[in-house]
Amino acid sequence: MESPPSAPEDQPHDPPYDPPYDPPYDVVAVGRAGVDIYPLQVGVGLEDVETFGKFLGGTAANVAVAAARHGLRTALVSRTGDDPFGRFVHRALRELGVEDRYVTPVGDLPTPVTFCEIFPPDDFPLYFYRRPTAPDLQLTPAHLPAGLVARARVLWTTGSALSEQPSRDAHFAAWAARGRRPLTVLDLDHRPMFWPDRAAATAQLSAALEQVTVVVGNLDECFTAVGERDPHRAAAALLDRGPDLAVVKMGPRGVLARTRDELVEVPPVPVEVVNGLGAGDAFGGALCAGLLAGRPLAETIRFANAAGAIVASRLECSTAMPTTAEVAAVLARAEAVRG
Repeated sequence: MESPPSAPEDQPHDPPYDPPYDPPYDVVAVGRAGVDIYPLQVGVGLEDVETFGKFLGGTAANVAVAAARHGLRTALVSRTGDDPFGRFVHRALRELGVEDRYVTPVGDLPTPVTFCEIFPPDDFPLYFYRRPTAPDLQLTPAHLPAGLVARARVLWTTGSALSEQPSRDAHFAAWAARGRRPLTVLDLDHRPMFWPDRAAATAQLSAALEQVTVVVGNLDECFTAVGERDPHRAAAALLDRGPDLAVVKMGPRGVLARTRDELVEVPPVPVEVVNGLGAGDAFGGALCAGLLAGRPLAETIRFANAAGAIVASRLECSTAMPTTAEVAAVLARAEAVRG
């Protein structure tokens, strides 16, 4: 595919291009990209950590990488600072097989950095450095060309991107351009620290659900979106808002997926958890692969669940995303144990 024309010199950070997309991308992920700074010591508070690792991070970036690991042609739409960490994001995306041309710089904001603490099996506090705001929340409709989002086989979007303007309006414009084309995905991705309160998040997620065909979230995120924590009631309430497929991640209870005609429940894949962060993003990339391949829903959810389990057993997120062969091997071992 030919490179899009360069942006005019007086608008270096707002490329208003919309070239033909032939063939279209398999997956276009929109949202957070930044740098994860993760401790290399487990069970230690940040104040006592002595060494850290630097990794590509951000939910949308991770999902894009996860999808690329399954052989999908994938692009990320995001923004970073015009700084060394921004250059690292671009380099890491390219190295991990993700098109980075739609990741543009914001001159006066730093690339976001996220720290975490690692207390297995289920305590992984996150600390986001995104103030006064983050570059990825400066997306405008010009950064989401209508042709790009309308023709993508999967458009993956996140609820956290609705927490501020202009990103909120950009997303609703992109959904309008897509017109609820199949595999328009909303990852509820509720991050309380991004919102003034839960009610504000509920209002925006409620409106977004009317624009998408697939919705994915954990139980707390489902509660934020539709006021239900019971997975069956949550899935039903999500479908009532418009999506055709609701995927509810239930933590140690596994995953529930529901359409208007089918209900699937998949048990967890046992692993020794190292870092639970990123597991949901691995799930997302694998979900894209299964849906695009037209696999049965139960098979797709089992595949995605296993991908998430693999990443939970590893330290980092983006570079921990498994290949299709790795997921297949985990599923085969799990089947052998059950057999």
